[in-house]
Formats: sequence, structure tokens, C-alpha cells
Amino acid sequence: MQQSVAPSKDPPVVARLPILEIKNLHTYFFQETGTVRAVRGVNLRLDRQSVLGVVGESGCGKSITAMSVMQLIKSPPGRIVDGEILFYRTPGGPPVNLVDLDPAGSEMRQIRGGEIAVIFQEPMTSLNPLFSIGRQIQEAIQLHQPVSDAQAAQQALAMLEKVQISEPRRRLHQYPHQLSGGMRQRVMIAMALSCNPAILIADEPTTALDVTVQAQILELMRQLQNDFQSSILLITHNLGVVSQMADHVAVMYLGQVVEYGTVRDIFHRPLHPYTEGLLKSVPVLGRKTSALVPIQGMVPSASAKIQGCAFAARCPHAKKICWEEAPVQRELAPGHQAACWLY
Repeated sequence: MQQSVAPSKDPPVVARLPILEIKNLHTYFFQETGTVRAVRGVNLRLDRQSVLGVVGESGCGKSITAMSVMQLIKSPPGRIVDGEILFYRTPGGPPVNLVDLDPAGSEMRQIRGGEIAVIFQEPMTSLNPLFSIGRQIQEAIQLHQPVSDAQAAQQALAMLEKVQISEPRRRLHQYPHQLSGGMRQRVMIAMALSCNPAILIADEPTTALDVTVQAQILELMRQLQNDFQSSILLITHNLGVVSQMADHVAVMYLGQVVEYGTVRDIFHRPLHPYTEGLLKSVPVLGRKTSALVPIQGMVPSASAKIQGCAFAARCPHAKKICWEEAPVQRELAPGHQAACWLY
């Protein structure tokens, strides 16, 4: 069952200050067989109290971008080789460049989990099977707040109540394997929000869930965003999720952002052929079509040396210059950018 991708009304025009800016980010993995260029010059901006959706096929660099922000790239073999990740702790104040911080240093450890939190794709691999749910949430709280064991336990219970998990007091003493997938995802959200972070990175938060539970989790995230006044970086391949949650959308392909705009721009006026292909390949409720139109071919290997546009081999509109020179992202309409030689 597929959700509709028809977005709601345009988001209100509000002058928002950025809370996170990613500028010309390059994250590579150096291996014996070659260099994997997972992220190749990504530029993104997340505004305060807004939701930025990052979409694209598997292997396009979405999760590596998020891990770069959290300084979770394991070195070796991975390393951020260029770019800036600017985190604005106060509105209009000077930013902290996360790239310059020691991943294991005290400042980055305070930011990670305390000011920027993440919900990973599969909660079963993120929760420790040897410790109870309550103990894991308490540990996250006490790492970033000077509270006693009793106070941390009370906060953990309050967070489980906040995410609307059934029998929250009982769940505190249970282990991850005793919970359903939807419950585990609620626990991950509770843990991520336990320290009231300014930014929540949600990496495929509903992929492993059925449609009914997925809708509940999305509604919960919307409610919690309003309650905590947080900003969300939502990484997903599900365009239905993006249409319901996001204010702006960045479309990634092979480690680069190929199109950026508001939800309405992306869904009703897509400019890049890759974005058009993604939209045509998704079934929409109420629309009768004889067959879906897939995007031909596969995403190239991240270790491949690409000359010209990375999408040229799969693009139905490719011309000579597409094979020879990489397009530069340009603003083609107010707030709507694309990197394509068609324009």
C-alpha cells in the first residue's frame, strides 16, 4: 500500500534563520580497491523549526551526509576531506564548524545527543539488547544533564508517555526484543528527544514499519516537533513521507544535491529529470495508470570517476555537454535550484 504523494498547502512564508548549513561537503572512504566518494560537494540549509526532506535512491549519500554531521564517520577508512558543517547554537549568533571539532572530544560529545540527536533506520540494531529500555534512556539523559538516577528515571518515564507508548511504566523494565517494531521506534524517538535537542536527524525512521504504524509515527513526530520547537532533517526514499512532513526538499543523486525547493515546487514543478523520474515511478492513490514508469539503469558506483553529469547515462534528455561537463546548481526560480544542462 502506497501513500499519496500529493503535498498539502504551501508552507507559510516565514523568514527563518538557519540552524544548520552544510557547505561543499566531501566525505570519502579510502580503500585498497579505490576511493569511494560517498558525498561530493553537498550544500544544504536547515532552517529553525522547519523540516528539510532529503530524498534519493539507496547509495546517493543521504545517510553518509547525516553521519558526517554527527561526526560518526569511522576513520580509517572514512574522512571528511573538505567542506563546512555550520551549527548555529543561537539565532543569528556565530556558528560552530563541526568539521573542526574532535569527534571524540568533549564539545562534540555534548553536541551529539544533547543538541543534535539522531533516529536511526533500524531501532533493533541501535538499541542495546543487554540493557532495559529504561536504563538506556536514563543513560542518554545523564550523559547530558546533571540529574540523579531517580530524576533520570522519572524523565525517562515522562518521555515514554510523551511518545504515547502503551504501558510506559512496564516498558521501562523490558528489553528491546520484547517490543514490537513500532514500539522500538517510539523508544528511539523518546531517547533522541530526551535532552530536547535543537536538531533531530531522522534517518529512514519509518522504513521497517507497516503503513498504519508509519502514519502513527509521522503524526507523533509532527506533534513532538511543535512541542519541542525542534528542526528536523528527514532522510527517506519515501516521497509520500516527504509530502506530509517536509517544508523544503533536497533531491540527492550520487553524493550531490541535484534539486532543491519547497515541497510544492518539487512535487508540482520538478526541474531535474531525476526528480521527474522519481515522481513518475511512485503510484498515487486515485490516479489510474496502466504501468509505472521506472528510471532505467542503476546508480553508478560511488568509486567511479564521473565526467560530466552523473545522471547522464540514465537521463532521457541527455545531450553532448552532459557527458563532457558537470552542471552547476543554479537558482532557476525564487528558492528553486537545480543542476541540469536543460536550463
